[in-house]
Amino acid sequence: MTKRILIVDDEADIRDIVQAALEDLGGWQTLGAASGSEALRLAQQGAIDAILLDISMPDMDGFEIHQVLQQTPATQGIPVIVLTSKVLARDRTRFADLNVAGVITKPFNPLTLAQQIAELLRWSSPTPP
Repeated sequence: MTKRILIVDDEADIRDIVQAALEDLGGWQTLGAASGSEALRLAQQGAIDAILLDISMPDMDGFEIHQVLQQTPATQGIPVIVLTSKVLARDRTRFADLNVAGVITKPFNPLTLAQQIAELLRWSSPTPP
């Protein structure tokens, strides 16, 4: 069964690059959300296998989004991978406290992104369509 990944990032270019990498190289389906409220709505609709979550967002930051996901029974079991340019030591400490599946820093390599995600989530290697 094809994995479905929700990409949460307020930058359309980033969402587009991640979407292309995961669909074309990973063979996965993707959904995109440009805001925290949109991300929460899509996550609650179900059938999401993982969430790639940016931290720097305008309406709700990634920490707030993650907190709501964890407090909502329908979404608390969805693994979250942080996709961010925030790499300061204090940010890494906060990521460790979040109980996320992993952190991928920007800039990332689109050619290896699907493989990184598969390794973090312990999924079998992605197979392009």
